[in-house]
Amino acid sequence: MNPSGVTLQPVEGVKHLIAVGSGKGGVGKTTVSVNLAIALAAQGHSVGLMDADVYGPNVPLMMGTRANPHAIGEKIQPLVSYGVKLMSMGFMSPGDKPLIWRGPMLHSVMQQFLRGVDWGQLDFLIIDLPPGTGDVQLSLVQTVPISGAVVVTTPSEVAMEDARKAVGMFGTVKTPIIGIVENMSYLVAPGGERIDVFGQGGGRRMAEAMGIPFLVELPLDPKVRIGGDTGRPVALDPAGAGMAFHELATKVAESMTVLEKKSGPKITLED
Repeated sequence: MNPSGVTLQPVEGVKHLIAVGSGKGGVGKTTVSVNLAIALAAQGHSVGLMDADVYGPNVPLMMGTRANPHAIGEKIQPLVSYGVKLMSMGFMSPGDKPLIWRGPMLHSVMQQFLRGVDWGQLDFLIIDLPPGTGDVQLSLVQTVPISGAVVVTTPSEVAMEDARKAVGMFGTVKTPIIGIVENMSYLVAPGGERIDVFGQGGGRRMAEAMGIPFLVELPLDPKVRIGGDTGRPVALDPAGAGMAFHELATKVAESMTVLEKKSGPKITLED
């Protein structure tokens, strides 16, 4: 039950819902979501990725697929790329036409993506949230039990100020914080020199100050950008530029194991 007193209904067949959020745009939240999903799938988990950023749905581009989903009966069939099941408004409304929707419409779409999609049996459903702490975030956390949240920031003070708001929102609705991911932590120059483009260690200090885990530093690597732009995410190469994302996936999976031991087995609608 959430703080408003409404009983939260789990998504049929889904073991863990993981929200990936940030207080502001431009920190690489979707990049983290995409590569986390691919890394979890590569580690043997059954994984789905739900693109909840209806105004800026970038998952289709980053996952390298633009097909149109179809329905079987009353259920929309998710697309599959790199072993990850996908749903995004970018599949439903392709092109550059902007969507102008208010809260009730957003709530309806989120419920359709959660309950009207045939996700099957999943260990993890990664939810790529839009920036901020608005209608989409509240619609999700007030209707489904989120297993845990990953908050993405950069080392800059501006990004961290907004990331604190995201942590506060999840705390208000009693969503467990898995931890902080610091993206674009540093740049390695061709000569091997580390350059702290956006500052140094801010995400770790913020996590320590707020008493939540710090998960991983992700470097500012051109290969990450190229992978997203070409639909070949770097997590497909676990021994190269994608190594840090596999470290993140391991920590997310371990955190869910710890939570299960504390609270007991999670019951889904099929049990």
